Amino acid sequence: MKKPGAAELRAREKFLLEVTSLPVAAGHEGAAAALVAGWVGRRPKLALTKDACGNLVVTRKDFKAACRRTAPLFITAHLDHPAFVALAVSGREVKLEFRGGVQDAYFKGAALELFDAELKQSYPAKITALDSGAKPFKTVTARLAAPAPVAPGCLGRWQFPPAEVKDGVAYTHACDDLASVAAALTAFEIISRDKKLGHAALLFTRAEEVGFVGAIGAARSGTIPKNARLICLECSRSFPHDSPIGAGPIVRVGDRMSVFTPELTNLVSDAAAAYQKENPAFKFQRKLMPGGVCEASAFSFYGLRSTCLCLALGNYHNMADLDGVARGKKARPGREYVAVADYHGLVELLCVVAKKLDAPRPSPRQVMERRWADLAFVVGR
Repeated sequence: MKKPGAAELRAREKFLLEVTSLPVAAGHEGAAAALVAGWVGRRPKLALTKDACGNLVVTRKDFKAACRRTAPLFITAHLDHPAFVALAVSGREVKLEFRGGVQDAYFKGAALELFDAELKQSYPAKITALDSGAKPFKTVTARLAAPAPVAPGCLGRWQFPPAEVKDGVAYTHACDDLASVAAALTAFEIISRDKKLGHAALLFTRAEEVGFVGAIGAARSGTIPKNARLICLECSRSFPHDSPIGAGPIVRVGDRMSVFTPELTNLVSDAAAAYQKENPAFKFQRKLMPGGVCEASAFSFYGLRSTCLCLALGNYHNMADLDGVARGKKARPGREYVAVADYHGLVELLCVVAKKLDAPRPSPRQVMERRWADLAFVVGR
């Protein structure tokens, strides 16, 4: 595989910061969807379709013909991130619901930016009250610093400095899961040029942060063919002793809820290991990552073959210093972060997996049978 030059790597990092800075929330993924649509629109050999739930599918125009030869391969990522949606506005007082999972302590007095309906301008506000028992989502009251054109349905998010790369780490609003969206698009730029990989596609889902709603819809509605293989991309909380940031992208074998499709996970892991053997500088990890739940579990519950590749994530869901907060420190929202090298490694690994997943190889059962043939004499057979 041709290695990207320094200019290409810088362009990819710029794209990473652009995508992860987009304001999105569950059910309000329009900014990310528009970016995907624009990206596809500039590539005449690609096609974009939308299913009944608003999930996006990106394919080559020969996708259906290619899938008659090889089972579809979907690289998936979700378009949303934990954020606020305005419910009511009275003067400078705004009631918002929070769509996502963040501990209550992080809301107290937190600074927000609330967007106008067109997402063209944001306005500072501060949380003054939290109702953590509200259903279906916890709600907050925030006070705008000055009158602003904020209305019900407008988005809000934590107020942070602009995204940046510092000392090899990308600090930004929403790595989870927009860094995966950026990686998927970057890799598909390369994958889609390979004449043999017309069966590869992208699936971008909605409303993952409130219970995999888009993924469930895609599985129920037939958006995903039953014979498809899914490589679900995620950003998962790093535990320094087990899944350190900077140690490479992670082949995730499972999550808090399930173990993913073993055969597919093993194929992906074997492809990564073989590539690493040929390219010793390439790093990857193979981990369970039980700190959360991934769409690969949701897809597998509907009988779809799925596994996950992920980036080790700092400040998961913008919760800075979770371990310190657990010990009694003051909770403060913070920018999520990933290692830039891990991000580049994920793009590289996606290209490897797409190319090598269907390469001829003995099945695990065949390997066991060969071992039996060679060594059964040890047990008298």
